[in-house]
Amino acid sequence: MNPHRRHPFIRVATILVYFFLYAPILVLVLYSFNASRTNILFAGFIPSFGALQMGGSTVVQSPCGPFHWFCELSRNREVGLAARNTLTIAFISTFISTIIGTMAALAIQRYNFRLKSFSQLSLYVPIVIPEIVMGIGILTLFSQLFGILNGAFGLEGDSRLSLGLGTVIVSHIAFSVPFVTLVVQARLQGFDKSFEEAAMDLGANELITFWRVTFPMILPGVLSGALLAFTLSLDDFVITFFTTGPGATTLPIYVYGLLRRIITPQVNALSTVWIAIVLTVVFLLQRLQSREAK
Repeated sequence: MNPHRRHPFIRVATILVYFFLYAPILVLVLYSFNASRTNILFAGFIPSFGALQMGGSTVVQSPCGPFHWFCELSRNREVGLAARNTLTIAFISTFISTIIGTMAALAIQRYNFRLKSFSQLSLYVPIVIPEIVMGIGILTLFSQLFGILNGAFGLEGDSRLSLGLGTVIVSHIAFSVPFVTLVVQARLQGFDKSFEEAAMDLGANELITFWRVTFPMILPGVLSGALLAFTLSLDDFVITFFTTGPGATTLPIYVYGLLRRIITPQVNALSTVWIAIVLTVVFLLQRLQSREAK
């Protein structure tokens, strides 16, 4: 009954679970340094100074050593544009969806109104339905809406409303708001209203009470919802595929385009860099959340 003692089966099960989760990622990182241009077989690591196998018997010198594929990525303008679009969409959609989701959670949790049950139930619809159904629905909505507006205002040529970065941002906000709302609402479940009442008894109005008392206390939940919305936006492919337009290619869409031709170590190198960036952002947000929780 020693609480610090763990059964060997628990340790083995834990190791197997982590191996199941992270083995594909480790293989992906390993193949980022594959000496072969075709990523079907592992031909060994790229030497620090030496030759790089380009397929068949053709051999060239690798200018960047084991980081050859990462050097190719740094020279690819399409990768930079796709990464910038992805981060722009993620940050803007996270910021807006966090504000809307927090306001919705406060309204549902604290106030009684006629459509409260319907509002609570409707939050689960974007989460439950398949992404491809939601993507087709959003695409149809934008197509019909832009057609009506372009015809009503006589928009032609470059001034016509069409799919692009804005439509992707709106779509990401639409499916991120329910996640933020549910996370913040869970944080509000154990909220003690006596702190707000004490602040108002001391002369604070509702706005000051919210910024000085309510918001700091629910901030860990808000950050958790923002982190969830951020990661969902970074990883989304299906909805983005249906709502994107010229000049709005994101990294998932770009990688999908590369995979349609041939899987190369460059794809793995791009994924490795992206994993490192996402882990860094998540680590910083977790540190900020832990600091706020204390």
